[in-house]
Amino acid sequence: MPDRKSPSGLMAATVHPLDKGIGGLDAPCAPEEVAARGWNLFEEDLSLPTAVLSQPRLEHNLAWMQRFAAEYGVQLAPHGKTTMAPRLFARQLDAGAWGITLATAQQVRAAYAHGVRRVLMANQLVGRRNMAIVAELLADPSFEFFCLVDSVEQVRQLAAFFGAAGQRVQVLIELGVQGGRTGVRDEAQWQAVLEALAQAQGTVKLAGVEVYEGVLKDEAVIRAFLQRAVEAVHALARAGRLERAPAVLSGAGSAWYDVVAEEFSKADIGVPLDVVLRPGCYLTHDVGAYRAAQTRIQASNPIAQRMQSSLLPALQVWAYVQSVPEPELAIVALGKRDAAFDAGFPLPAAHFRPGSSAPAAAPEHWAITGMMDQHAYLKIAAGDDLRVGDMLAFDISHPCLTFDKWRQIPVIDDAGQVVDIVQTYF
Repeated sequence: MPDRKSPSGLMAATVHPLDKGIGGLDAPCAPEEVAARGWNLFEEDLSLPTAVLSQPRLEHNLAWMQRFAAEYGVQLAPHGKTTMAPRLFARQLDAGAWGITLATAQQVRAAYAHGVRRVLMANQLVGRRNMAIVAELLADPSFEFFCLVDSVEQVRQLAAFFGAAGQRVQVLIELGVQGGRTGVRDEAQWQAVLEALAQAQGTVKLAGVEVYEGVLKDEAVIRAFLQRAVEAVHALARAGRLERAPAVLSGAGSAWYDVVAEEFSKADIGVPLDVVLRPGCYLTHDVGAYRAAQTRIQASNPIAQRMQSSLLPALQVWAYVQSVPEPELAIVALGKRDAAFDAGFPLPAAHFRPGSSAPAAAPEHWAITGMMDQHAYLKIAAGDDLRVGDMLAFDISHPCLTFDKWRQIPVIDDAGQVVDIVQTYF
């Protein structure tokens, strides 16, 4: 009988279930069985480099954001493109999320295949095959779907496709800003889209209004934009144009969700309203842009202050030191294929020498100065006790672009024990 830690003999696999790149197609054991295997990061049971998730920190962040939303009386539809991990979607929904936000028709289909039954696609639905994917899912009466519209031509295309299919599709009008991304810019465009919706003869069903405030950087400008959205959905309610009850008012990426909650929770439009926030990165947080945003929130938001805690980075990438060719340089087996680098290089967080009792905090002067496909240049100091074979943990910025590099991510407890596995579907 094989050792409980050995992957040999499990479904005749010759690969470890946590090795990168298997993707769940031929995984030697189901995620539910992983905890019973007894694998431990610090006993070198995992092939490095590997991304890992902290179970205690995931639970903390999940509860923190759900409580924050509840304090404002708003709903959460976390942006699933961050993780594309159905097991994490399930955690968020089980904790009380209203639905899951996604960006593409393919993502919507993947979420549906894993049990998600309410999706806000925070994007325009364009193209015959993309519409066909959504139409196939809408054949299930338990599935609720929303997409965004911002032009007459898009409304006409949706009406033609879904009308021919004998279906209705729910939409939110997206408001935009000059120089921004998508979205209606001015009153003339707003009225033109409303007229196109009226001509769609009920095939394209207006459910509410959506914004993405992340294209703006100044808080006063953001608040004015959000107030414009509240006024817009109020105008639709007065005119009797909203075709869903409750109507939907949605905004909030991961940087300004507090401001969106403050402004949207004040909305009183005379009809029932679901205020839906869409932050995606809160579950794992990061040590870059979102940490800076959270620092601002903790300093200025009264509810965050009253909660007396904050979001914690829950995603790390572990890798081996593979060479120390110079006194002030170590080469780490961690590259652009393993961790996000677009919003700042990974930050050394912990140092572990196999056989020692526990990891130690990485010295503050250690820093990655460059990355290649599979290598990182780590600046150290002459005399630092760093050897080939040592294990290093790195915190990352922009979790979206680390998740998409891994098909399977182990979830570990504080002792490094693997308690679960998260599979991604990018």
